[in-house]
Amino acid sequence: MTTSDTARGDADPAVREELTRLRDSIDNIDAAVVHMLAERFKCTQQVGRLKAEHRLPPADPGREARQIARLRALAEDARLDPAFAEKFLNFIIAEVIRHHERIADDTADATPSAKPVTTSSAGE
Repeated sequence: MTTSDTARGDADPAVREELTRLRDSIDNIDAAVVHMLAERFKCTQQVGRLKAEHRLPPADPGREARQIARLRALAEDARLDPAFAEKFLNFIIAEVIRHHERIADDTADATPSAKPVTTSSAGE
């Protein structure tokens, strides 16, 4: 059977069934990942509001470094490429910081007399 035969769906029915089963599992996992990310961002939005209310900085490089190290170790335990896990977390952290900056800007606009605090906070 050629690649083009397989691409047209001429694969053995048992192979197509296994592909469907695996793809259904992938789709379910993707849905779970999206829902977990949504829950995570709900929590980080609350963190962002708390930081903004108390004039804490949006980012905490120390916390971020600890989180990256933690996620890399989890990835190794799960036999997932730690470099991939780090890239993924860095992407999420950048998005969270962007949200926190926006929340801080919105809060500062609402309370123009607020002065920023220069101490570090736990960046989520």
